[in-house]
Formats: sequence, C-alpha cells, structure tokens
Amino acid sequence: MSIKVVNVVKQFGEQRAVKNISFEIDKGEIVGFLGRNGAGKSTTMKMITGNLPLTEGQIFVNGLDVKSELDSIKSQIGYLPEHNPLYLDMYVHEFLQFCGKVYGIKGQVLIARINEIVAQCGLLKEQNKLIGSLSKGYRQRVGLAQALLHNPSVLILDEPTTGLDPNQIIEIRELIQSISKDKTVLLSTHIMQEVQALCSRAIIIKNGEIVANETVDELTTEEQSHTIKIELADVADLSSWKEKEKILSIQKANKLTYLIKASEDIRKQIFKWAGEEGVDLVGISLEKGSMETVFQKLTKD
Repeated sequence: MSIKVVNVVKQFGEQRAVKNISFEIDKGEIVGFLGRNGAGKSTTMKMITGNLPLTEGQIFVNGLDVKSELDSIKSQIGYLPEHNPLYLDMYVHEFLQFCGKVYGIKGQVLIARINEIVAQCGLLKEQNKLIGSLSKGYRQRVGLAQALLHNPSVLILDEPTTGLDPNQIIEIRELIQSISKDKTVLLSTHIMQEVQALCSRAIIIKNGEIVANETVDELTTEEQSHTIKIELADVADLSSWKEKEKILSIQKANKLTYLIKASEDIRKQIFKWAGEEGVDLVGISLEKGSMETVFQKLTKD
C-alpha cells in the first residue's frame, strides 16, 4: 500500500476542513482526487506530504507514519503544489541543481539525474533559460521536473494543469502519463477529461467528506447504467418498442444504432425481444456517462 489515510481530521479553529476521511492507494495506481474549491483536496494533500499537521488520524506513505517518520517519507514523495513555487530569477538548470542539493543529491549523480529529468520533461531547449521567461506550460514542466528529481515512488500533483491552454493541457497530460510508470500518483484536478484520460480511480470529496471512491468505469457506468446502446445488422424499425415494459425512451442515433433508456438494465429482455421479432443484433452495451455529470451530481449542494 503506497498511501493509507486513516480517519484523518483537520481542524482550523472552529472549522473542520477535513472530516474523518479514510482511503488507500495501491502501488502503481493513478488516482484522481476531485472536489469543488474548498472541499479539502489541497488540505489533504498537504497532510500527506507532511506540509500540514493532522488534527486527528494517521497517514502512512509506503508503510511509514507521516507523524513520526516524516524525514524518511519526504525522500519518497514528489510534490507539485497548486501554486508552483518556482524562483523566477533562476535558470532552469540552476533551479534543478538547487533542488537536487536540497534532496541531498550531489556531484556526478546530480548532474546525470538533471540531464535525465530535463530530457524526460521536454526541457532540453529551455534548461538555460530564466524560469521567469518561460510560458505557464513550461513552468509546469519545471515544477514536475523538481518533483521527479529525487526519483520518488509517490507523486502528489495538485492542479497541475490549472491556467494552461488546451494544447498545454494535452502536453502536460501526456507528460504525466509518461513519467507515472511504476509510480503511485494522487492527482487533483478540476478538468474531468484529465480524470478519464489518466486515472483508474477517482476519490470525490465534498465539504471535507468522501462521497465516492470508485473506478472511473464504475462511476461513469453507474451514471448511465440504464442507457443501453444496440447496434443492428440491418435496418429495422423499433419505434413500437417504446410501448414495452421498462423502456422509457428510444433514440435513433443512426440507421443501425439505437439508444434505449430504461428503468433498469434490460439487456436480457432486449435479446429476447430481438429474437422473437427477427431483429439481428450485432452489439449491445451499457452506455457510460461523463465524469462531468458524475462530479456535478455528487458535489452539488
């Protein structure tokens, strides 16, 4: 288990920002951590990385307790905060040298590691430029590079694509995919396409409490669990099926495809009706919803 959060509470004065949450993330998983502004995402991430003390509960990273073994944990976590803390008056290569020394990497090992990370993060042409002269997309690459420099097994990425244009978002998404092999990643984002593209699982938090912790497939299938897509071998008129029990509506997507909305999963009945009426089916499947719809449904007031 790479990350284990057990009954964690965070209190700021009278305000309880995180309310007794628990979850686990296995080695190699990429998990989306979702919620509206102020839901408790960044607070939880700061507690996992040891940048904010817990009020109650326990957090373990690779079996180590954040409260008592923080020094050992910090060498195993790469952290990109929401507000990327860069020194704009430093050159990229200079900044990475500085970060490497903070991590305790020295000499030829540091030089080799910087060369590797600069190439991996697509910064070869930018490494001798001032960070302040870089675009937001390249600044995020520098932030990811510093998070990866000490080769951590766990990555905590808080809103890594905030403020980027669509092309930059795709570039950073592809970069995260490439760097996350063999690593455990907890990724906070407001962009639901990122979750569907990158994450195997999503944890959704609302007002400091976890309201969902399931695979992306499970969440999106549940949202549209009673919408069934059928594909026909030949043109057929299914308009009369509107009168059948449990069917709420039928939509013709194209001449050989129908979307059937029902009160429950009726795929077995559809096979039976098709056989009785000589309708030749070549495909039948449950439609998936979007993470946007799931997110809105679970986080609305």
